[in-house]
Amino acid sequence: MSAAVTAAIAATTAANAAITAATNAHTSSTNTSKTSLRIAIDIDGGDHGARVTVAAAAEFLKANPNAELLLVGLQSSLDHANNSISEPLRARVKHIVATEVVAMDESPALALKNKKQSSMRLAINAVKEGMADACVSAGNTGALMATARFVLKTLPGIDRPAIASVMPTHAGNASGVDGGAVMLDLGANAQCTPQHLKEFAIMGAALATALTEKPNPRVGLLNIGEEDMKGNELVKAAADLIRETDLNFIGNVEGTDIYKGSVDVVVCDGFVGNIALKSSEGAVKLMAQMLREELTRNAFTKAIALVAMPVLKRFKARVDPSRYNGATLLGLRGIVVKSHGGADVLGFRTAIERAYTEAQHDLIADLSAHVARLQVK
Repeated sequence: MSAAVTAAIAATTAANAAITAATNAHTSSTNTSKTSLRIAIDIDGGDHGARVTVAAAAEFLKANPNAELLLVGLQSSLDHANNSISEPLRARVKHIVATEVVAMDESPALALKNKKQSSMRLAINAVKEGMADACVSAGNTGALMATARFVLKTLPGIDRPAIASVMPTHAGNASGVDGGAVMLDLGANAQCTPQHLKEFAIMGAALATALTEKPNPRVGLLNIGEEDMKGNELVKAAADLIRETDLNFIGNVEGTDIYKGSVDVVVCDGFVGNIALKSSEGAVKLMAQMLREELTRNAFTKAIALVAMPVLKRFKARVDPSRYNGATLLGLRGIVVKSHGGADVLGFRTAIERAYTEAQHDLIADLSAHVARLQVK
């Protein structure tokens, strides 16, 4: 064995040992220094503001007796929170007063430059400063991504953050704990390189492990066919890079595979992912509308609908978008979850639960370890 090869092996071994030691030290420090987790919430973000976010926060606190919340908003919104949340729950709530709110149609660049005292910015700052373990906002997506990336920065080895969420599957359930497929990117990066897709695969696998507790999630690359020869040059090159990792890469998957439960992580660029997501939402709305029309067509169909009501309610619960709400901005040095701007109370609570679960699983340390290990390889 040559001296060069011996040196390379020694360097790789040392690097792996350093990564393991750093990860264990971080995890040990995190687990021993915190008896509870605190989630920062931008209560003025979204279409409905504090009317929805505060009610969702109260429900979350009732369901999670060890959790704490840091509510960030205008003084009037915080006053509403004090009046709405019962006194026993308020003992686990802290406030930060903001003087501005980022509008849903505001330019991300202008929001980043001019709204430094906004509820969104201060909630993200809380994660940066260690006052909170994660942040949730239903505000302007572009502004949230721009601000979070500026304040928190990206993890070492990650060039671009990605938007990831859980898609319903036949094998999964509404909570996303026992099933569901993590899909990314859903719109943050319309133009990607093969290296970006490889990074998305690594981050998606770490998120899937945190949410579904699967140690070796199946990773698939969204393509127009399963065969290796299909797809554009971007997808083909990305597949080659992902195969070089130790991920459980099952190859190409098609759009229909997203919902079958045969893949745990679906990787694509933001252009394709956003179209796939919104096409799926449109298809669900179309089916719901058509079913409603048929069941109310006449007295006979209305009677059938009445008899089938328990089944219809269970079906609605399984496909209810509110139960899958919450997209994670992956690749940052902190947990940030984006709720749909028009989310209802159940939907926003789901987003808070997602952030809480990711913090419980120390997602950032796990992501860092995944990326560092694969970089060494």
